[in-house]
Amino acid sequence: MLGELKELWKFRELLVTMVQRELKIRYKNSALGFLWSLINPVVTVLVLSFVLKNFMYDNPPANISAYVLAAYLPFIFFQLSLMDSAQTILTAMPIIKKIYFPREILPIASVISNFIHLVLAMGVFFLYLLAVYIVFPGDWPLQINTLFLPILLFISFCLSLGFSFYISALNTFYEDIKYVVGIVLWLMFFITPVMYFEERVANSDVNLHSRGWVYMIYNFNPLAALANAYRKTILAPPHVKINGVETKFLPLNWTYVWIAAGVSMTILVTGYATFNRLKWRFVERP
Repeated sequence: MLGELKELWKFRELLVTMVQRELKIRYKNSALGFLWSLINPVVTVLVLSFVLKNFMYDNPPANISAYVLAAYLPFIFFQLSLMDSAQTILTAMPIIKKIYFPREILPIASVISNFIHLVLAMGVFFLYLLAVYIVFPGDWPLQINTLFLPILLFISFCLSLGFSFYISALNTFYEDIKYVVGIVLWLMFFITPVMYFEERVANSDVNLHSRGWVYMIYNFNPLAALANAYRKTILAPPHVKINGVETKFLPLNWTYVWIAAGVSMTILVTGYATFNRLKWRFVERP
């Protein structure tokens, strides 16, 4: 693997060019350009916020859309990274059969381009929080834990890149993979605390009857641990009522974050190793 990394470094200029190409192609001939990366999540969050305020929560936080968006943006990055990377090898197959270059550049470029959009979207998100604070003065929405945000972004990047290596390589031989990934991501959206708070899981009847095991197993999902971490590092604790009862907002459990980090690094290393083992067979695909 060390040899592949050294070779990848030699082709770093090609990687930069591929990332620039990904960014240009995505919104080519589009009047709004990058704004399309925000329109979809913003509209989705507005709809989710309406549903949460009117149908799911008693007295939800006034800025519940911010709590949803804080977890939704990283989840969308993970989703788009996996779906985009699934086709990277197949799309570039004519070039792969003619020119040699490290094949891993293709999924890496796809993930990096999506990561750039995530960072830009996070910047716009912070401007939104500042605007809300100026229009509706109150408690400062951010907190000191926001300084840990780069760590969470790094973990999310490693997790997405690791899965992208697996998916891009396997989908080259079995195109059913991209459909399976789509279904799994759709299900993961509901078992990840994006449109609800983890406090609902911790105080659910199922969890209480199981003496906390459900909540613990639930947080072993790295996406769930990261969604909670993003929300709790960026935003101040909200006041949440569940079944009419004021519920204590749980502090961030860094143990689950470090577990997510370990899982992410493991997936990254094994995914890269799997990709390198299979990449020499790409040209054999009919």
